[in-house]
Amino acid sequence: MTDTANIDVIIVNYRTSGLTIKCVDSVIRSGITGERNIVVVDNDSPDDSIALLQAGLPQNVRIVAAEKNGGFGAGVNVGFHQTQADYLLVLNPDTYFEFNSVARVIDYMHVNRDVGLVGLDLVNPDGSRQYSARRFYSVLDVFARRVKQLGSLLRKRIDRHLMHDAWEIGSPFDADWVMGTGFIIRRDIYEKLGGMDESYFLYMEDVDLCARVWRAGSRVKCYPGAQLVHDHQRSSAAGPLTFAGRTHIRSLLLFRKRYTLPLVKSPGVQKIVNC
Repeated sequence: MTDTANIDVIIVNYRTSGLTIKCVDSVIRSGITGERNIVVVDNDSPDDSIALLQAGLPQNVRIVAAEKNGGFGAGVNVGFHQTQADYLLVLNPDTYFEFNSVARVIDYMHVNRDVGLVGLDLVNPDGSRQYSARRFYSVLDVFARRVKQLGSLLRKRIDRHLMHDAWEIGSPFDADWVMGTGFIIRRDIYEKLGGMDESYFLYMEDVDLCARVWRAGSRVKCYPGAQLVHDHQRSSAAGPLTFAGRTHIRSLLLFRKRYTLPLVKSPGVQKIVNC
């Protein structure tokens, strides 16, 4: 049976105090872990987030004010230094649990020691799946998802990138990478890797982390049925000329420099590990 004291939760807040409070409340109500095991990092929000969090969160939840906004990965790293548990649950503030879907994942990781990181099953508020497991990118994958006209022509390509077929079995499966919106990682692996790479201010830090988990000799899995509701508007899917689009492209280019970004064929885990 899962020891809830052995799970620490890290949530990075940036001008989303209301969502963060809702997320924390769902963690506690679902019995995932206790108040003392939850760390909320405010990423130097330019509003009154700190005061709102202090007023709205249970007293024992730890609120940490980052000295600067270094991006999502940097915020998670700040939170990590406030934790002690063997398993870390990293959540976006625009998520919430409807039941304890985490216990089964921790039990699975306890038995399968070769599994270093597990992505949760992200769903929309209506229960439809967001397909949070992905294959490593090729240039064609990027354009197929970002340019709507290409997306309609390359539907099968997009389905393959989103690993649609893998979900049908209903059991944990290997994923190249999983969305950083909600995942569980072993503390010793996170520490060994030096945490999330702060060179990525926004986007691709989750892809990079999963690549390094694979390189370290551990597996990345996604767990169907371990549901986490993600109530969001996907800004990274915006056009390439928007701020979100430009930031995503910059992060992709950084990832290409450190690993690879083939023109057509997805590189797969082995090429990422060996490049």
